[in-house]
Amino acid sequence: MDHPDAVTPPAKSLISPSLFALSIFYGGMVCIAGVLGNKQVSLGPLAVEAGIFAFLLLVVTSSAVAELHGPSVAGRLVRVGFVPLLVSLGLSWVVWMLPPSPEMIPANRDAIQLVLGSTWRIWLGGIVAYGVSQTLNVTIFAALKGREGSKLLWLRAAVASMLSQVVDTLLFVTIAFYGAFPIGQLIVGQMIAKVTLSAVLVPPLIYLFVGLGRRLDRA
Repeated sequence: MDHPDAVTPPAKSLISPSLFALSIFYGGMVCIAGVLGNKQVSLGPLAVEAGIFAFLLLVVTSSAVAELHGPSVAGRLVRVGFVPLLVSLGLSWVVWMLPPSPEMIPANRDAIQLVLGSTWRIWLGGIVAYGVSQTLNVTIFAALKGREGSKLLWLRAAVASMLSQVVDTLLFVTIAFYGAFPIGQLIVGQMIAKVTLSAVLVPPLIYLFVGLGRRLDRA
């Protein structure tokens, strides 16, 4: 029997600081990716939807979680990511349906209605592409780590990102636009842009995210 004056040890935290921070960041990127995707940006010879920047941060975040906490935790993060994704889509539809204020500037009113009023095929394409590509990213990243351990973090993250972004492009463009217009050139252009950005941006970002995660856990 414990002594009545014994001090109860503090309860262990249920979630590590790094996992908490990366999960919050991941949820934010899930919500903003669809909004950014309404604009195409020009990067030299490449034309790419701006949502790719949020999606690259998603793959880096899920890879960092897999590196720090294991692929099973990263897989759960991807699945939980459907919650903010679906809620943000639902709220977008509700706001689009509500009548605008008569005092709203007409140009702003028309622009926001255009941004929020995506077709059901674009919404479906985004949901399917997110689930498959993010799961594939974690799976490939974990498989590469199983072969050569913890070395070459930058290469594992870049390869997983490039392959998952190719699948993401195939699924999204096909579901969203097949039959509406020829999509072959669009798919090829998006793949080249996403693979290039993955090769350039993912290697430094994965070291940044993993390093910050380890620092948070040490603190």
